[in-house]
Amino acid sequence: MTSKGSLLCYNRGCGQRFDPEDNDNEVCLHHPGAPFFHDAYKGWSCCKKKCTDFTEFLNIKGCSRSAHNSEKPIEPEKPEVDKSKAREIIEYKAPEPLKPSTLLRPPFNSPLIKLKYSISASLQQELEKSKTTDNSPQAAMNNSFSDSVRVGACCKNGGCQQTYQNESSNDSPCLFHAGVPIFHEGLKYWTCCTRRTTDFQAFLNQEGCSTGTHVWKTEKEELIKKSAQCRQDWMQTGTHVIVNIYCKKPDPTNETLTYVEVNPVRLRVKIHSFTGGPSYNSDIELRGIIDTVNSSVIYTPSKVEIKLKKAEPMSWNKLEVPRQESLAAQPGAVQKEDKEENMPKVDVLDLSDL
Repeated sequence: MTSKGSLLCYNRGCGQRFDPEDNDNEVCLHHPGAPFFHDAYKGWSCCKKKCTDFTEFLNIKGCSRSAHNSEKPIEPEKPEVDKSKAREIIEYKAPEPLKPSTLLRPPFNSPLIKLKYSISASLQQELEKSKTTDNSPQAAMNNSFSDSVRVGACCKNGGCQQTYQNESSNDSPCLFHAGVPIFHEGLKYWTCCTRRTTDFQAFLNQEGCSTGTHVWKTEKEELIKKSAQCRQDWMQTGTHVIVNIYCKKPDPTNETLTYVEVNPVRLRVKIHSFTGGPSYNSDIELRGIIDTVNSSVIYTPSKVEIKLKKAEPMSWNKLEVPRQESLAAQPGAVQKEDKEENMPKVDVLDLSDL
């Protein structure tokens, strides 16, 4: 026979003892949800209360009312441990070291061949659209790179907020900072004055401390700044090395300005954009040896993907290696040897009598 008030409530967040004869639907204040612990926060899924202190978490009052519950929740079953494998010996095999290449490395100046290429459908549409326009790419490039100052151009002096409107803009004084910007330990300021701030917008709005004349940005300078330089990265699989060159709208139809040439250890790339954007030109010696016949190129509107087939299954620790030049080909080394040979020989002096 259970004594009065001796039953324990197992509802989450309650933990009180109660009398089963005096147990209605409003006496138990508990959390019907589950506790969560995430990013140092502790709380309940049923309410929005959360904290970082564990004692404070235990003292969070429940958010729902019901009758007390004396049934103990079922504990989750523990996974059974297979004791038959307790004495099993686990053998570890170290990975085999990379074997050196067994192929004979050809010279860097071996004959080059142009890789076979394919053009994506989206780039093909861009090329056909550019052919229908009246202005040629070269004319568009010449018009874009103009030395005139457009309306709304900014002043190149640091801290000047003025923009070019017409010729009368040259008569207005230019308030600028003659120093350089400094960003140190959260503070932002100019070296020419001591006005320091932590807010970046307030730093940009600081009025200049020197007076001079405006130096406007030309259309050519603005276009060069906006046009991003071509970027390159590479990756490899067990059988291929993929080189990605991010140049917008390449023109593979012009084979004199856009091509990819290779030999087993060399990669030479030249890319020209039909919109007059930045071009790309590189000539590197590859880390490993490639199969030139089974390599290819894919041209897309945003990048050029060069897929190089490895001549043997090995991992490359880098894409390119510095070119090896023989000592005889270096004029400085020859001059040094000649200089040493032409120096007069001096006999060894006996200084024991001094």
